[in-house]
Amino acid sequence: MIKGIKFISVPVRDQDRALEFYTTRLGFAVATDQPFDDKQRWIELRIPGANTGLVLFTPDGHEDRIGSFQGISFYADDVDATYHALAATGVEFTGPPQRADWGTAAIFKDPDGNTFVISSRS
Repeated sequence: MIKGIKFISVPVRDQDRALEFYTTRLGFAVATDQPFDDKQRWIELRIPGANTGLVLFTPDGHEDRIGSFQGISFYADDVDATYHALAATGVEFTGPPQRADWGTAAIFKDPDGNTFVISSRS
């Protein structure tokens, strides 16, 4: 039976620029960074304290996904504090956190324009 998600893939144009963003601005750690083919490396990152990985890799034929909304939602215990901390490092948000009946969320972009949600767990 399926036990969980091993990793999710984020399509990127420039792996070095993406690696710098995800490690220095978001605080992810490198789990693997090795050659994949003559065009890309396999860069797998870990969120400290989490089991799911994030891969900075664009499969051939999927370049049109770069810079789009990614169906990935991260969570934080305090979305407001996370928003302020990440914004202070230069992470671009589409606006401040928004509150709803189900919780709080904010949307941010990576250097390629991929957008993601940070939300509260509930």
